[in-house]
Amino acid sequence: MSDESYPPLRVRDLAVTDRPQERLERLGPAALSDTELLAMLLRSGSRGHNVISIAQRLIAEAGSLAALIKWNEADFRRLTGIGRVKALQLVTVMEIVRRGLAKGAEPEDEVLNRPELIHAHFKAQIAGLAVEKFWVLCLNRKNRLLKQVEVTSGTATSSLAHPREVFREAIRQGATAVVCVHNHPSGDPAPSAADVQVTRQLRDAAKAVDIELLDHVIVGRSGADPQGRGYYSFREAGVI
Repeated sequence: MSDESYPPLRVRDLAVTDRPQERLERLGPAALSDTELLAMLLRSGSRGHNVISIAQRLIAEAGSLAALIKWNEADFRRLTGIGRVKALQLVTVMEIVRRGLAKGAEPEDEVLNRPELIHAHFKAQIAGLAVEKFWVLCLNRKNRLLKQVEVTSGTATSSLAHPREVFREAIRQGATAVVCVHNHPSGDPAPSAADVQVTRQLRDAAKAVDIELLDHVIVGRSGADPQGRGYYSFREAGVI
């Protein structure tokens, strides 16, 4: 979409009391629009592109402020006025938001004994995630969450999700059961041969350390899942 599609709005064209910084100081962040909040984050524009118009274009291109959480560096740099440094700053903020949402999705004593609950628990955490991550959920006797641990980040294979790493934290936490979880960035949770292999290794290791492997769940998106669920459970499939 061309820059001409967006009418220019210059900060100096606004009354002093209507400028984002002054409004933030007087009224607090809740009083600012999405465009103003993003403009405060950007701080400055570039030659011929003021910060307000850049913020307007970002939100218009993404569709909403919330949708920017899925953007990567290349997405941000497509817009005139955003260079490498500013794009990296925005990617960093979006990652902070994603991790904050992940922490918010971890209430104490959360029961995680069914794959649909596990999928719901991870929905915010995997939004826009471009790499595979592998987590272990340490559970108590009532299948309530003790601690969530990220074991690997990259590609979830048998070499990256070694049973030693998976069960080390479970033993440390005194967990009686674990759920292993990893995401598929494509959104399709169908298992690969490596996924099946690591699940069998984890199943055998769980018996050796006397900690129940409650499930291994692959999380994705329901829209990308031919089954429409957005997750795959190895327990439901009979592998565990």
